[in-house]
Amino acid sequence: MYTSAIAPRRDALIGTVLGTVFVVTWSSGFIGAQLGAGAAPASTLLAWRFIVAGGLLLAWACWRRPRIPARDLALHVLIGALGQGGYLYGVFLAAELGVSAGVDNLITALQPLLAAVLAVPVLGEPITRRQLAGFVVGLGGVALVVGGDLRGGAPSWAYALPLAATLCLVGATLIERRTRPSVGVVDALTVQAGTSALIFTALAGAGGGLAPPADPAFWTAIAVLVVLAMFGGYGLYWVNVRRSGVGRASALLYLTPPATMFGAWALFGSTLTPLSLVGVLACAAAVAVVLRAPAPRSLAKTRVRSAGEGREESDGSLRTPARRRAASR
Repeated sequence: MYTSAIAPRRDALIGTVLGTVFVVTWSSGFIGAQLGAGAAPASTLLAWRFIVAGGLLLAWACWRRPRIPARDLALHVLIGALGQGGYLYGVFLAAELGVSAGVDNLITALQPLLAAVLAVPVLGEPITRRQLAGFVVGLGGVALVVGGDLRGGAPSWAYALPLAATLCLVGATLIERRTRPSVGVVDALTVQAGTSALIFTALAGAGGGLAPPADPAFWTAIAVLVVLAMFGGYGLYWVNVRRSGVGRASALLYLTPPATMFGAWALFGSTLTPLSLVGVLACAAAVAVVLRAPAPRSLAKTRVRSAGEGREESDGSLRTPARRRAASR
């Protein structure tokens, strides 16, 4: 009885810690991009982000020598091309073409809503009306947070790039959950980072911008993008997706614009407006509504099966092998 009472609390605490660290580290990607913006083009920054990250992960893999099935290898090449290559290139290219950071953030904030809605037919993850309302409120909160930077000035077609980037991340997430590759997160990141390194090295090389500058700001940005954004944010994104499902993990992305806003205020002296602070509260309330819903039953059953503890009774209790033998008598 004591153990059964402690386990949900411990699980909730672990989920809170993982979610909080994810929000902070994912937001650091925008800070790193801003740090390196004046030192090098986006393609150079992205190329060296993945050259460094891929090199470190490959060195670790050479020491561990993991065995990755061919199916999983091919899947993570595709997931990396979409979730890192497609997503980041769309966001960064839109910024280069003049799409404001506010518009970029607002369009990519469609990801949680799209992911949650598409997870219903693709993955069978349930979504309640209350959760759906939470996703919509979260999108409105993001609009308030970035409202001061909703301006035009870019070619009309450039505004399709953040949407394409969002669809790439949604696609990568659904593919990963639908196919469920068996390799761990670190091995998955190794394959994905290697794929992205090839993509962005080719892009930067084609534009003549592969050579890194000697500017310390550039390498500071690379350190932030690799250690915090890549290993922390992107890695924990997949940890949270695998642990709590697509909809619940994606909802945490609504907290990244507020976290980025506070980071930019602390580091770069950006202005905090009363309207943006109201948006922060709206984002927090929306995420709370989504996360308070019970976890999908499919996830709970998967955890039970993976633990080898049997299956659930119709009354919600766990039917262990010993109970099955007793019942058969």
